[in-house]
Formats: sequence, C-alpha cells, structure tokens
Amino acid sequence: MSKKLVAFFSASGRTRKVSQTLAEVAGADLFEIEPVQKYSGADLNWNNSNSRSSVEMNDPNSRPEIKNQIANLNDYDTIFIGFPIWWYVAPHIILTFLESYDFSDKTIIPFATSGGSGIGKTEDQLRGVASNSVNWKPMKMLNRVSESELKNWISSLGI
Repeated sequence: MSKKLVAFFSASGRTRKVSQTLAEVAGADLFEIEPVQKYSGADLNWNNSNSRSSVEMNDPNSRPEIKNQIANLNDYDTIFIGFPIWWYVAPHIILTFLESYDFSDKTIIPFATSGGSGIGKTEDQLRGVASNSVNWKPMKMLNRVSESELKNWISSLGI
C-alpha cells in the first residue's frame, strides 16, 4: 500500500483547511511548509508593489527559506503539494520546497486554492523545477470542496 503525504503552504489559512481535510480523506500524513519568516498581512498585500510577496513573485530567483524539513520523504510514494495561487502561479516557497528534495520515483499531485486567480501556467512552472519526479498527476483547484468531492477526486487518480 502506498504511503501518502500532504505537504502544504498556507499564508491565510484557506489552504491549511483543505489540506487537513484532504489528509484525513486520503489517509495521508500532513506536513506544513513553513517560511522562516512568517508572512504578515502587509507582506501579502498584492496591491503594494513593495510588499514582501510582490517583491518575491517579481524575482524569478527568489526562494524563501523554509523553517522545517521532512526527515523521512523516502517513506512516501505519493505527495500532494498544496498552496495558494499567487499571480497565477505557485508562491516561490513551493519552488524552494521542490528544489529541496529528490522526488525520483514519487507521484506528485499538486493542488491549489485561490481567491479568484486561475492556475495559469502553474503546472509547467512546477514540473520545470521538480523534473526528477517520475509521475505527475494533473493539478486540481480545491476551493470550497466537500469531503465527497475529495473522495471522488482521489479515487479518480488511481493511486
């Protein structure tokens, strides 16, 4: 039986909530990707071009540092990676996460939450960073999703 992990980054709590439900439904462990420096409300103000998130997202080389690590990634076969959509892509802390581990022989299943933005080119962005993953599943937007919808989605993945 495959061992699953839900790894997620949540700035406002919305992605945390869906990640916790997904982990329960999928029978997966849960890991929060936490930045060394937490994001304040001012940091997340996308209307301010000088806010931390705006500066990070405008710099393609930005890689916010992660506070914690997964000690036992090799124990997992399937990894759900969740995050909010920022500027139609994943926040750069997700790129830090993907660049920090070897995902060879892993199934990666990205999912996101959003207040209104679509997923844009997020899948291409992620695959370009974690190209060593053997098996990518299509990305899914999980806004206001029920437990039964999560069960159906997981079942459709064939994992």
